Amino acid sequence: MYQIALCDDMEEELKRVEELLEMYRKKNPVLEYQTKRFENAEKFFEQIDSSQRVPDILLMDIFMPGKTGLEAVRELREKGCRMPVIFLTTSTEHALTAFEVDALQYLVKPLEQGKFFHAMDIAFTAAKKEKKSFLVKVSGGIRPIDPDEVIYCEAQRNYQVIYLENETVKVRITTWELYETLENFSEYYRCGSSYIFNLKHVAAIEREEICMDNGSRVYLSRKRMAEFKKRYFSYHFGENYVINIP
Repeated sequence: MYQIALCDDMEEELKRVEELLEMYRKKNPVLEYQTKRFENAEKFFEQIDSSQRVPDILLMDIFMPGKTGLEAVRELREKGCRMPVIFLTTSTEHALTAFEVDALQYLVKPLEQGKFFHAMDIAFTAAKKEKKSFLVKVSGGIRPIDPDEVIYCEAQRNYQVIYLENETVKVRITTWELYETLENFSEYYRCGSSYIFNLKHVAAIEREEICMDNGSRVYLSRKRMAEFKKRYFSYHFGENYVINIP
């Protein structure tokens, strides 16, 4: 599920972009995405700070009260956020500056459906490439994580501990929020509200424990273990693979 952020201080412009995105969805039913709107850059950053997540695609107005769209994207880039950005504006005068912060597209209002759809095609292509890694907000900034290096994730109160091959990363986020990002990768399986496993790193399945290839052992209840086995074998052998679970 892709996350798209819309940032514009004009209500009618937000509605227009939302209408175009709905039309784009009908044309591309395979793509799954959610949108969230923001009236200014400050509220956009507040959302990032509270949810600990960054969007996969950002549609950003340039002229807004307070922090401008250019200033906001420059700040994101300085933090290491590489998501595709499409600038939406009423003037062409900032086009060169926009591309200095690696803008993907620069669209002039009023938005034309054809140009908007073309920009979204490019944005989703870029977002798919960026999906090779995902971003989490840690103390000190934004941290990109290679999904192949994640062994498993464990909920600890208000945090998720992400166990990597050579270190652990602690993120203030819920299991559900983290899984919304990880479910784009087929190897991840959410087990209840406590664990997210990378099935590529499962070394063995014992009667009551999952043994990961970094030496970790995770206890699961009988019910959770039965669910885990079904998901594990369907991942490796296909959805139609049938097993007898003791």
